[in-house]
Amino acid sequence: MKNRIPFGPVPSRRLGRSLGINNLPSKICTFSCVYCQVGKTLKFTKKRQAFYKPEEIRDQVEEKVRELKNKDERIDYLSFVPNGEAALDINLGREIELLKDLGIPIAVITNSSLITLPDVREALKKADWVSLKVDAVSEELWRRINRPLSELKLPEILEGMVQFSRNYSGKLNTETMFIEGINDSKKEMERIADFIRRVHPLKSYIAIPTRPPTLNWVKPPPEEKLNIAYSIFNERLDNVELLIGYAGGEFASTYDVRGDILDIISVHPMRKGDIEEILKDAGEDWSVVKELIEKGEIKKTEFNNKIFFVRAYMKDNNGKDRR
Repeated sequence: MKNRIPFGPVPSRRLGRSLGINNLPSKICTFSCVYCQVGKTLKFTKKRQAFYKPEEIRDQVEEKVRELKNKDERIDYLSFVPNGEAALDINLGREIELLKDLGIPIAVITNSSLITLPDVREALKKADWVSLKVDAVSEELWRRINRPLSELKLPEILEGMVQFSRNYSGKLNTETMFIEGINDSKKEMERIADFIRRVHPLKSYIAIPTRPPTLNWVKPPPEEKLNIAYSIFNERLDNVELLIGYAGGEFASTYDVRGDILDIISVHPMRKGDIEEILKDAGEDWSVVKELIEKGEIKKTEFNNKIFFVRAYMKDNNGKDRR
């Protein structure tokens, strides 16, 4: 069975209806963020390499776009948002070039860890919309939240972001995920906002966990802390937006509802109501989900008193959960 690379479209609070592109096998990353919605990193690396042929990605995305257009489904962006760090794909720039002919804007969401590399900056420059992660600018807090490879250096990454921003002509955005008790102090908020000001983003997003995180203790800050964060960012930055609600509804399916659900849940945990909408659109019922649960492919979990469905935990060689 061929690797299924595109998924969705999924509703995005930043990009409207986004057709995702999962250009990495699960889960390869430079970070293992405590709040990641797709689980712990299975393979840590900072080495860029080829995973799929660029033509394979182009062909699969083109086929998916054609199927969706036949169903009159809207696609606002093609988005590289894999279950890992998109820039680990050494062919990212070439893939963006090949997809340009589809006439749909292309977005890349990156954790910024490899932006120190000139070839990564060149690849990202080809995208129409780029989001850079800035969860902390203090080394200790950065390592507690993002849990990066030990050899990665935060000062170099921050300077790489500034350098990229000086030469990028597309829509540049930043995203900061606030976690209760870690990076939600007034002092760190001020430091983050002061740094982001050097990047001059089109928009600065303030986010909180809205889907089940990797570690159960991860919680969003209380409302008063978010109000302080917004006030601090708004004083220093031109365009600030809160991402504090669950982006649900308007998921789309093509002709393989089981595959579509698995593809989306691999990178985007879903609530029951969203899955029911996909099933209804495909003329299927809840027995599809029961079968996926029985086969051990998905599982039910809870976060903030809400029920979600996620991909089942992967196991390590000792049979222990790796999520």
